[in-house]
Amino acid sequence: MNSYMDKYGDPRTNPWFLMSSPLPTLMICLSYVYLVKVLGPRYMENRKPFELTNLLIVYNFLQVLFSSWLFYESMMGGWLKHYSLRCQPVDYTDNPIANRMVHACWWYYFSKFTEFFDTIFFVLRKKFDHVSTLHVIHHGVMPMSVWFGVKFTPGGHSTFFGLLNTFVHIIMYTYYMVSAMGPRWKRFLWWKKYLTTLQMAQFVGIMVHAFQLLFIDCDYPRAFVWWIGMHAVMFFFLFKDFYNQSYTKPKVRARSPVPVTTSLSEDVTYKNGSVKNGFSNGHTNGLVRARTVLPAGN
Repeated sequence: MNSYMDKYGDPRTNPWFLMSSPLPTLMICLSYVYLVKVLGPRYMENRKPFELTNLLIVYNFLQVLFSSWLFYESMMGGWLKHYSLRCQPVDYTDNPIANRMVHACWWYYFSKFTEFFDTIFFVLRKKFDHVSTLHVIHHGVMPMSVWFGVKFTPGGHSTFFGLLNTFVHIIMYTYYMVSAMGPRWKRFLWWKKYLTTLQMAQFVGIMVHAFQLLFIDCDYPRAFVWWIGMHAVMFFFLFKDFYNQSYTKPKVRARSPVPVTTSLSEDVTYKNGSVKNGFSNGHTNGLVRARTVLPAGN
């Protein structure tokens, strides 16, 4: 495996942190899944959820800044003036613009690890329902997927994925930051549905951009066309399922609670009236207080 990596890997990124072998990245991804699905919930089982309001605001603000910088570097590294949307081979030279994109690719790879904290914070706040299959697959798969791009094709056609993704993350982490500021900011968060729509549109754009190379001649590895395109397909349908469950499925109307009174000996306060055979005669001229018991299933 090391011989294959040395032969076909980009020599510019080979000596960089975590890039000589895929095993460290794979172990980190598997550890992340175990932490958020098993170890974390077990640790928090008998503990109170952590209050992380200020930490969440700072974290999401830093993610907005990081994503903005990555988007800028992707633009300056090629997509603003030098790259073609139709076919963009990888520039393996030491051209300064090409090297700028190579560095942007590695930092994009690194950003996939910082996104692990999204899930870790859910666990620490005991919001286990947020740690969904979509969420864990999306975060757990991405570092490993991006590693191959940085190792073999750090630049060129596939970086369109990172360009769109960092743009979406600017908006997404802005939403998370405002949400963390508290209930008084809730009126500014009416666009959650449209954020999910934007995320799905991103994957459609990546699919079209990647799969077009199956029909035209371009000096770009066909394997990475399938690699990027099929990731976009998988994430599109995962997000579409989330969208359907969150926004399009009809809501089940809650049944009105049916008040059930308990025995008068426990709950009735009366005045100037009488009780016969365990029931009030209806003329107590006072207060009747009865417990309300919800029927089973509510």
